Amino acid sequence: MEMEFSNDKIAKTYEEALKEVSAQMVSEAAQKYGKKDQGEYTIEDYYALPDDQRVELIDGFFFDMEAPGFLHQQAVGEIYRQIANYIKDHGGSCLPLLAPVDVRLDCDNRTMVQPDVGILCDRDKVKRWGIYGAPDFLIEVLSPSTRMKDMLIKKTKYRDAGVREYWMVDLHKRKVLIYVFESMNEKEGPAIYGLEDRIPVRIYDGDLTVDMSVMLPWAEAEYPE
Repeated sequence: MEMEFSNDKIAKTYEEALKEVSAQMVSEAAQKYGKKDQGEYTIEDYYALPDDQRVELIDGFFFDMEAPGFLHQQAVGEIYRQIANYIKDHGGSCLPLLAPVDVRLDCDNRTMVQPDVGILCDRDKVKRWGIYGAPDFLIEVLSPSTRMKDMLIKKTKYRDAGVREYWMVDLHKRKVLIYVFESMNEKEGPAIYGLEDRIPVRIYDGDLTVDMSVMLPWAEAEYPE
């Protein structure tokens, strides 16, 4: 069932959140690399990191990317499967995206992100190394360590870069927050669905839906540490 959300409850500004979250998440290896301060890193620094150093670069700030857990990967894989099957079955020209894939969101040298799931309809943005520019549709599955980054920093970046629709899947709270940036004003909050819902993808005018109920058993299960 869809509900309205009157306002974004995260009160921090984008700049405050960027500095606060990066201070919590950046690794010692990234801090020491190149002897630069947070906010000064570039795409060249990103590519120079060791292969096992998984980070995202946002406006010159490095953010650690923890290895995803079982529940996160099950949800990401299921959402991607449903989207990819729809596009294939309907002979669609858009491309489904699945992490890890580098997305040079702003086409500058200060940001490189790796969204969990996406849809790209402009194939001219596909490069050998990844995606150059904003995809049309993106999903992030939230985790405790990435919640503020995904809910404020990435939401702002995705909106400003031209992403048309952005979903945040909160498995622990059994909610999905949806921003359709192309049809909402800046102060408007997201639509909120539950994990029991079949959710329409608005860039396909609702013809494509994602059945979130498949994930309920995983979200409700108690897994040992």
